[in-house]
Amino acid sequence: MVKTTGILDKSLSRGKGEINLSTFAVLFSEMVLYAQNRSETVTDIHDRIASYGKQVGLRMFDIIVLREKGYKRETKLLGMLMFIKSTVWKNLFGKEADKLERSNDDHCTYLLIEKDPLVNTYISVPRDKGVLNCAAFAAGIVEAILESASFKCKVTAHWHNGTAYVIQFDESVIARENALLDSNR
Repeated sequence: MVKTTGILDKSLSRGKGEINLSTFAVLFSEMVLYAQNRSETVTDIHDRIASYGKQVGLRMFDIIVLREKGYKRETKLLGMLMFIKSTVWKNLFGKEADKLERSNDDHCTYLLIEKDPLVNTYISVPRDKGVLNCAAFAAGIVEAILESASFKCKVTAHWHNGTAYVIQFDESVIARENALLDSNR
């Protein structure tokens, strides 16, 4: 008698981290089309796509932390941003994000820069929706992960040398981070 293993019998620490790229492209393009058909403006499309990304981010955060860090979460802001730039991006897109920068103008704003986001590769944007950036999906993922880790923020995707994910943290997060740094001195 052959014993079959179900999905609940498999370990969470092991998993196949690869999917077929053409499958992803078809599913993602259909998701964008679905959002486009139910939206009036480009901003509405961005918001819908970001909300889909938030659903993915909420589910992925715990599994990535479990697999990669043994369920030890980052408590410092810079450590969490580096975790997203490297570990999360590798798990989701197969490579690290290109850059992480802090804004010179605003101490609450960070930029995660990706020159060629995978989510924009297979989407052709109609002329009337020329500013549409499907990287709003990844922005939603980042926002959900940061919010799940108690870093209240708003993340948006903008065209700038590829795509810049603008991460605008709440003042309370920056105050908490400064208090943590002062207590460690």
